[in-house]
Amino acid sequence: MHSFRQSKRALQWLAMLAACLMLAACGFHLRGAADLPFNTIYLGFGANSAVGTELKRNLQASNARVVDKQDEAEAVLKVLNDTRTSQVLTLNTNGRVREYALFQHFTFSVTDGKGKVIIPPTAITLRRVITYDENQALAKEAEQELLYRDMRSDLVQQILRRLSASKSAIATEKAAADGDE
Repeated sequence: MHSFRQSKRALQWLAMLAACLMLAACGFHLRGAADLPFNTIYLGFGANSAVGTELKRNLQASNARVVDKQDEAEAVLKVLNDTRTSQVLTLNTNGRVREYALFQHFTFSVTDGKGKVIIPPTAITLRRVITYDENQALAKEAEQELLYRDMRSDLVQQILRRLSASKSAIATEKAAADGDE
């Protein structure tokens, strides 16, 4: 009986060790800070923009400085469109709404300090589906706000990834410009 427990415990340790080795071998690592191609950026958001506030916080965590004047920035993010919409997806047999689709449409472009386009106008559309019950209207309204907050976080991460990806485009352009000289 005692040797059975010891062998079971040894198998558990062996399984945990194997799981740790497989996780380490797969290349998994946390995302970390974005590798941005600029040190300063101007954000063209309104003063009370939730997306602008969250993006500013993430940019600062990535060691980029957000400036208040456009002429002080190496990069300028221009917001071309930022809207939220909803669409009825399904109705019940009484003709009442059963499901909604929530959308966040965001379009932006990024230029350098001289006005040269780094990222052309880029549209990001996010969609979430929410069920609706008129007997739980307040709870569903709170759930809708949580979904919009989740969409906002997803939107900020997508913008950061696009800004990071522009680093290789900028390097390619600089190399081409240096080759022309």
